[in-house]
Amino acid sequence: MSHTPLPQPSAGIEPDASAPTPFVEVDTLAGRVRGQWRPTVRPAGDATGGAGAERSAAFLGIPFAEAPTGERRFAAPVPKAPWEGVRDALEFAPTAQRGDPGVTLIPEPSVPGDSTLNVNVFTPSPTRPADGATGLPVLVWIHGGGYFAGSPASPWYDGRNFNRDGVVTVTISYRLGFDGFGWIDGAPSNRGVRDWLLALEWVQQNIAAFGGDPSRVTIAGQSAGGGAVLTLLGMEAAQHLFHGVYAISGATADVTPERAEALGRTVAGQLGVEPDLTGFRSVDEERLLEVQKAATALEGPDAMNDLLELGLQLGPTIDGELLVRSTADSLAAGVGADKPLVLGATDDEFAMALLDAPKLLRFVPKSMLLKKSGLAKPVAREYLAANREVAKLGNARLLGRLVTDRMFKAPMLRAVAARAAAGSAGTWLYRFSWPSGTFGFAEHCLDVPFFFDCLDGPAMVPLAGPNPPQALADELHAAAVAFIVNGDPGGAWPRWSDASRATRVYDTPSTVVDDGYASVRPLL
Repeated sequence: MSHTPLPQPSAGIEPDASAPTPFVEVDTLAGRVRGQWRPTVRPAGDATGGAGAERSAAFLGIPFAEAPTGERRFAAPVPKAPWEGVRDALEFAPTAQRGDPGVTLIPEPSVPGDSTLNVNVFTPSPTRPADGATGLPVLVWIHGGGYFAGSPASPWYDGRNFNRDGVVTVTISYRLGFDGFGWIDGAPSNRGVRDWLLALEWVQQNIAAFGGDPSRVTIAGQSAGGGAVLTLLGMEAAQHLFHGVYAISGATADVTPERAEALGRTVAGQLGVEPDLTGFRSVDEERLLEVQKAATALEGPDAMNDLLELGLQLGPTIDGELLVRSTADSLAAGVGADKPLVLGATDDEFAMALLDAPKLLRFVPKSMLLKKSGLAKPVAREYLAANREVAKLGNARLLGRLVTDRMFKAPMLRAVAARAAAGSAGTWLYRFSWPSGTFGFAEHCLDVPFFFDCLDGPAMVPLAGPNPPQALADELHAAAVAFIVNGDPGGAWPRWSDASRATRVYDTPSTVVDDGYASVRPLL
């Protein structure tokens, strides 16, 4: 790529009008990239105790791998070949998400195009540290979306407010759905996982040029992204790539090889092709997405219970190569034991999926509702006793809480127990309990804008209602910054231990309680 004249700032980013030039250039191992300065939001009280950076630079759509098309489709990612001249990094690059499935309330736009494996870097100091100096700590964010949707191009994932507080921020893309995780005879397994690994290798090799410290990388994500960082925590092959983990509403998949192959053969049959590379490469992207959607649809009276018992059909697979055992088993074996971990969930992740169900469920006895949901009678009795307050709100809320507990909280508590048994570095557990002004409870995705401190961002009212509490965002974001900087969220938040099971409860006001997930324990 030859050097081109300086372009005008893109409409997607507000440039810093006070800067001598709105542009800034950095050398990566593959070539030079041009980013753009823009102002940060000045804090009332900076999370790091300083004045905070007044501006930061955004480098968008830097490819870390070649486009996964043609012979590279369904193959392991290939590092991006070097280019000549300066590559503009002023706009988000193509996303693996096609269209907007609308599976979450996070604005996650799709960008058309083939080169879907890229990173976005946000930094307050796009300069390599001087010899002997230490770079800034780094946050790497992996988006969610059930492993089949989502986009790193969300305005909520903009790293400007982490930059303000002295943290370089990177968001990464990866192949989704069948392209990223489907079983294909002769193709490498876990292609989406391999994308995570190559993106993290890119961070290790390049982040110092953007002012970051490759020896202080925290990986974080929400929902499937939270599951991704927990999967990486339990993966031997990934241990050199990060130094701390922050998992928000993590949903691990741990798909068994048998289920993965069964789905792959089903999809191939519905496409009318052989279940191998030649067969799947003969099918266009749109047709594969159509069949993938049909093959993974939740249909029938037992579909939800099957999902809760067996897990997702598409996602990281126990392949015997990258993932040699389940995440919980890996953590129990001591993998990732040296990495500090923060993890938690919202109180009612999936209650909003049952907002139209109150009338339908109104006359169903609670004992029958829990039995139909897969709980044995003694467990159902104990669970109901532990969740009387939510049960008073009606059957729909009770069922929403049960789905939340089975899908998110029970697996999370098993992961915490596994780490404790192995003797690990610090683990901090939280609950996000502040009720949305729209829904009246703490639903899935609600804590993400508090983590990024972006309550002034777009599409906030549908998720959080009007005027969500900035003081709570200040508190949660500051704890996240402290964890990324120091490996400890600080404040009066004790490490989790089996003796106290200390849990920070984010609400107005926030508190620290003993055994904040006691209501989930009947399911364990």
